[in-house]
Amino acid sequence: MNDLASEPKPAEPQRQRKPDWIRVRAPTSKEYGKTRDLMRGLGLNTVCEEAACPNIGECWSKKHATVMILGDVCTRACAFCNVKTGMPRPVDAAEPENVAEAAAKLGLEHIVITSVDRDDLPDGGAGHFVRVIEALRRSTPHTTIEILTPDFRGKMHAAVEAIVAAGPDVYNHNLETVPRLYPTIRPGARYYASLRLLEEVKRHSPTVFTKSGIMLGLGEERLEVHQVMDDMRSAGIDFLTMGQYLRPTPKHAPVQEFVTPQAFNAYGAIARAKGFLQVASSPLTRSSYHAGKDFAEMRAAREAKLAKTR
Repeated sequence: MNDLASEPKPAEPQRQRKPDWIRVRAPTSKEYGKTRDLMRGLGLNTVCEEAACPNIGECWSKKHATVMILGDVCTRACAFCNVKTGMPRPVDAAEPENVAEAAAKLGLEHIVITSVDRDDLPDGGAGHFVRVIEALRRSTPHTTIEILTPDFRGKMHAAVEAIVAAGPDVYNHNLETVPRLYPTIRPGARYYASLRLLEEVKRHSPTVFTKSGIMLGLGEERLEVHQVMDDMRSAGIDFLTMGQYLRPTPKHAPVQEFVTPQAFNAYGAIARAKGFLQVASSPLTRSSYHAGKDFAEMRAAREAKLAKTR
């Protein structure tokens, strides 16, 4: 008879120690608390909290928050993402006006709007993005608007056409990683479909800024990252972000490497040489980190480039 009590127990997953360059202070400022209370008072979700962003303390203390519309439950289950997966609740019809109210109360010059994937909706949630943009234009017409959308699987063409017509200043959609890792890291998406989405944005509006980002530390090779940069430039993408992947929980994909700040600087230099208007590359870079400042710099870079051709 086997003695089950004597059998060795499975080893607990070891907690990876973060290097010094990736550590941040816990949020404690009064302004952080005010931003948190405003978002919760208006019933708004933020990717800052839902994705456990390491920059939340810094950004919220400056009254910068990335609003996550269409609920807090995603219909996908990406191996890197901390957002809940399941059947989402009905769309909140009051959300567009609540987002606009938050932007006005925070005095935002630039706002980033993202969402969960909503494969359950006939338009993937594109119409709701449009309503949020329209509400912001009515309430805070001087606020520049950056959207970070899902891939609208199977609904891309109509979704992109509707959103671009609403006039966002920046259209962001993240590729997240290199093509080889998609089956394990982003199984519900397709690399070349995401590229086509960003190409479609430029086809509808050549002047809208397009943006995309990838995470490093998931096991990608250096030349694979270079190829992603080339693919992005072929799709006309203006702005590239690169940041360190951080494992949200032991159930998520493990960190294969903590990429050094020096390596991020090298990647950034290569990206600039390839012709991106704007590049943000550092361990703590995230899609919406310093988005307003980066947008202003990108707009100035385009104006300077156009001035040289006149």
